[in-house]
Amino acid sequence: MLSDSKLVGFVGVRDPERAKAFYRDTLGLKLVLEELPFALVFDCQGTMLRVTIVREVAAAPYTVLGWEVTDITAMASQLAAGGVKFQRYPGLPQDELGIWTAPGGARVAWFQDPDGNLLSISQH
Repeated sequence: MLSDSKLVGFVGVRDPERAKAFYRDTLGLKLVLEELPFALVFDCQGTMLRVTIVREVAAAPYTVLGWEVTDITAMASQLAAGGVKFQRYPGLPQDELGIWTAPGGARVAWFQDPDGNLLSISQH
């Protein structure tokens, strides 16, 4: 059924200008359309990300968007240099950049957008 259809990702934000600066300038995503006052549309390697403008953000306590990267150490360093602060979780062994290595070998680091949405980068 939907296996042949393209996925569209959504994340809610309050301030479109602040979100545009973060997703375009800090994360480096390509802004393809501004549908103000409804959404900002970004291209993520062929997947549409609709950054939807909402009155109130109900940030989830779990990851809502993530990117698989080829070199998590390099990407975490680059994002940190751009001002991204990685989350630290008590009891979870993370390296100096905030990267956790899962028992299966995957490596993950988490960070928040300006509205508190939890995002991640991972290397598998």
